[in-house]
Amino acid sequence: MQGETDLTALLRGLSPVLDNQQYTFVSVADKQALLPVIDDVRGLFVEKEGVTLIVPLAVAAREGWQSAGVFNCITCNVHSSLDAVGMTAAISAALTEAGISANVVAAYYHDHLFVPVQQADAALSALATLSAS
Repeated sequence: MQGETDLTALLRGLSPVLDNQQYTFVSVADKQALLPVIDDVRGLFVEKEGVTLIVPLAVAAREGWQSAGVFNCITCNVHSSLDAVGMTAAISAALTEAGISANVVAAYYHDHLFVPVQQADAALSALATLSAS
């Protein structure tokens, strides 16, 4: 199934949905450390400094991992192509205008925005405005 590449269609069809679960980012040096929690991992990326995990805040606390921030995830339910141009920039511009930081993860089917918990509703509103414009 091919994803959408037309920027206008992507923005019109954003359909952002807020996940109220609290997530955090952690870094683990040993890949073996993620095996017991693999079912709880929302995202991961292998970097030269370690493995970055996006996990529920409670998992990080349970494992004794130092976490960086508390975030909600907003999923843009439009099926964006990995070749699409401009969607991330448009989303970033809308959130920047609202003073909201976002950590963007582009997955195979959808884009996911990890935004500070206290700004999640404002981020959702900014995305709805972007989608309607």
